[in-house]
Amino acid sequence: MPVDIVLREGMRTSINVRHHEWHADEPLEHGGTDAAPTPGELMLGALGSCMAITCKLYAERKGWDLQGVDVKLDYERFRGRDYPAHAGDDVYVHEVREALTFHGDLDDKQRARLRDIARKCPVHRLLATPTYFADLALTED
Repeated sequence: MPVDIVLREGMRTSINVRHHEWHADEPLEHGGTDAAPTPGELMLGALGSCMAITCKLYAERKGWDLQGVDVKLDYERFRGRDYPAHAGDDVYVHEVREALTFHGDLDDKQRARLRDIARKCPVHRLLATPTYFADLALTED
């Protein structure tokens, strides 16, 4: 399903998919009006939502008593050469920090498996594996 993004004035964008609309903006200190989350915050929201949903679907399929999932995410950009775990030649790398809490009558083994499953959600895979961008047919005004 295509997602349409429109920016007409300032930094605030309108994002539309199917019959849903939401917005992104930048904080005042970055030239925006702070009327909506930043694109990075929306990306983390999409990632965390996907992780939680994937865990819930997995637990339901297994018949586990997962009553809820809390996901907290943050990220930071580093120079590639300064990041100890990075051996490539990328100028920048990003570290996503995550904290997951699983609610319900689950044992340690189930909780550990859910942590693994969270990292297999579609959005996590999109961000963690090579992604290539292809041009769509564009029209000009």
